[in-house]
Amino acid sequence: MDIDLSGHVAIVTGGNHGIGAAVSRRLAAAGAAVLVNFLRVTTDESLPPGYIQGRAASADPVVYSIVDSGGRAHGVEADLTDEGTPHLLFDEAEARFGPVDILINNATGWVPDTFGGEREDRVGRAIVPVSPETIDAQLGVDARGSALLIAELAARHRQHGLSWGRVVGLTSGGRLGFPEEVSYGAAKAAMENYTMSAAFELAERGITANIVYPPVTDTGWVTDEVRRHVETSAELIHIVGPDDVAGVICYLVSDHARFITANVIHMR
Repeated sequence: MDIDLSGHVAIVTGGNHGIGAAVSRRLAAAGAAVLVNFLRVTTDESLPPGYIQGRAASADPVVYSIVDSGGRAHGVEADLTDEGTPHLLFDEAEARFGPVDILINNATGWVPDTFGGEREDRVGRAIVPVSPETIDAQLGVDARGSALLIAELAARHRQHGLSWGRVVGLTSGGRLGFPEEVSYGAAKAAMENYTMSAAFELAERGITANIVYPPVTDTGWVTDEVRRHVETSAELIHIVGPDDVAGVICYLVSDHARFITANVIHMR
């Protein structure tokens, strides 16, 4: 399917690795200019090295790969828990590329926490008790940060008199609870709700808003134990790569999907 995003400008959060990096490259390959937002973070040392390195990396390799392929991209490191970050990101994107009309809310403040007393989850990853810090880390990025970015997109959309826009968020469920990742699940549920509200409130302005719910996606954290868990699960079917998810997102922001809004797109 031919997807042409020439003339469009995207902000992708969490774009230094995994799904965010794949989405940034895919959108740029389709012709969009991409502002790649990222924040280098240190994760638990019990996780696979590839995942740790990805979360701690800058977006330079992603940006360079886009530019070297003839695309347009720029990286900005900024913390989405800072209330000034949405304004900063949109200012940077507008100054370099023009008004933003595509927003991909991919970043997460993921910290696995629990109401129980366990120190490891079912696949051997370290988990910690629920605390103000674990709540704020995740709701601050996945929920509050995403909502403020949508609000900034809507405000700039009105300011510039645009008639086309796309919002896509990434979820992993959580609407009915997310054992062993309880704050992550709550944050994703809130982000889903904000995005559905945006879909209805902004539809008359030509903005669609959808959520993508990928299968288990190997962004460096999938271990043999995780693979065995997927194989024995009644709900989990596939383990996919970041580019598989990026392809769905690229379709959703294209004109081919102009009538698709207010959906949680489940990939299996």
